[in-house]
Amino acid sequence: MESVLFDLSAQVLAKAIENNMYEYFQYLSRSESVEIYEKPNMYGFITGISHPFMNGIFRIIQPTADDIDEVITLFKSRKFPFIWWMGSVAQSTDWRKQLENHGLVFGDDLIGMAADLRALNEDLASPSNLFIEPVEDKETLEKFANTAVMGFGLPQNGEKACFDLFAGLGFDMPLRNYLGMIDGKPVATSQLFLAAGVAGIYWVATIPEARKQGIGMAMTLAPLQEARDMGYRIAILHPSEMGLGVYQRIGFEKYCNLSHGIWIDKTQ
Repeated sequence: MESVLFDLSAQVLAKAIENNMYEYFQYLSRSESVEIYEKPNMYGFITGISHPFMNGIFRIIQPTADDIDEVITLFKSRKFPFIWWMGSVAQSTDWRKQLENHGLVFGDDLIGMAADLRALNEDLASPSNLFIEPVEDKETLEKFANTAVMGFGLPQNGEKACFDLFAGLGFDMPLRNYLGMIDGKPVATSQLFLAAGVAGIYWVATIPEARKQGIGMAMTLAPLQEARDMGYRIAILHPSEMGLGVYQRIGFEKYCNLSHGIWIDKTQ
């Protein structure tokens, strides 16, 4: 097991939140279904899933105008929405202006949160007939992909891209997928990724008809409890506005903002 982080200071947690996410992207890039863009001063990946979070550029160091032109041209040619991560460190306003000139839009920063796994609020209601299992074979992964696509409201053709992505990574740590079912019907997903000394939570999604029952909280707590059993002390995640209150009730607190620009193909 990698070195586990126990330092709960705000500055260390903010860095771990960012590093876990970047290592997550690089880990996804191991899948044969992912297209990689790599230069000494930046790293990019395209999963083929039509969601900005699943295609992007990060770990950027002093890009030139030509670098930016080259990257944007490549990503636009693939027509998938993508993110240019500015990160938690203040970046040159000149970069932002160039990116905006290329059609990227800067909105609210992504919130970075962390929680002490020894201080979780685990007394939260969820359906008694909710069964959560780790995804350990391709048959279950197909159900995971289908459920995640419905939960995130992705185009249905994203189901195959999702399956191919995670099938290409296998079923061993540091990444584990979880499927939640009620009476045998898949209703929710979540994901655990161990890196940067912390436990990262990703892909928490509930199908529309099963929401507002505490399922999202249960799907988050299951991987957190497993990470704690493995000796991890800190969990991190990057919530949407929809999920912010849920994670605060579990025990997550905000430690940083991650600035980013998003490009979406408006011709489709």
